[in-house]
Amino acid sequence: MEYKNISYFATKWHIKERRIRILCTEGRIHGVKKVGKTWLIPEDAQKPIDKRYRQVNDLFFDSIDFNIIDEKKNIIDSHRPFSQNMTRQLRDKLIIEWTYNSNAIEGNTLTLSETKVVLENGITIKGKPLKDHLEIINHKEAIEYIEDLVSKNVKLSEYDIRSVHYLILKEIDSTNAGKYRNENVFISGAKHVPPVYMNVPYKMQNLIDQYQSWKDFHPVVRACFLHGEFVKIHPFIDGNGRTARLLLNFELIQSGYPPVVIKTENRADYYDALDKAHTTNNYTDFIKIIVDLVNESENLHLYLIG
Repeated sequence: MEYKNISYFATKWHIKERRIRILCTEGRIHGVKKVGKTWLIPEDAQKPIDKRYRQVNDLFFDSIDFNIIDEKKNIIDSHRPFSQNMTRQLRDKLIIEWTYNSNAIEGNTLTLSETKVVLENGITIKGKPLKDHLEIINHKEAIEYIEDLVSKNVKLSEYDIRSVHYLILKEIDSTNAGKYRNENVFISGAKHVPPVYMNVPYKMQNLIDQYQSWKDFHPVVRACFLHGEFVKIHPFIDGNGRTARLLLNFELIQSGYPPVVIKTENRADYYDALDKAHTTNNYTDFIKIIVDLVNESENLHLYLIG
């Protein structure tokens, strides 16, 4: 069996060396040994679940390999800054596909090509509802808003989440845009039942507190927890899914990973993984879905890099 030092695992697990020493001392990393003052850890050791976080709401996930997406991220980062043409190609493709799929998942009837026409030419599609057009336009504005948050290195707040939601429902449902629900709801086809509306403000504040405590987790895990726990609360009457997917990509982009697009044809697996997370606290399936999507996005970047 090969062993690695603490510095190696600090990089691999995205946590501080001091934290790893504590985990070794507590016996929470299987197979470690101490030679003199140096801790040696088996190369295939798995990162322990953070008990400090488990005391908050007991979320967990099985062993997941982030090495491939992390290695690809490092290669991509080594080619930054990208050319203006590459940056434009990536962003244009992202905005169209993200906007189309995120809205289609929620029942928007515009096709991918129609979404492209609406966004690029401002043309109204004959026979399609005005609401569907507004959802497309609003979603692009919401993407631009989170891009601005990332560029300013903003620490995510309830205000930011409500602002994203406001942009999504702007001119569609002005009464509820950016406002927490004032009635109880259920999620169609899901086993999980969201909390009663009176608890939503408390739950949202608690979510932000939890989010700040997830800093020792891999960025993809943080993004998945943020998305999943937000949807679990279901704080708004409508627009929760689109807001959640924007928050997911906010965390990915802020951490230096490319944004992902959850495609409408994969929504059954997406919903099943979320419902499992909500009813069992096991996020393994959902995290694996997002890891695969990050890998897909990274492959596109690498293809354009050449």
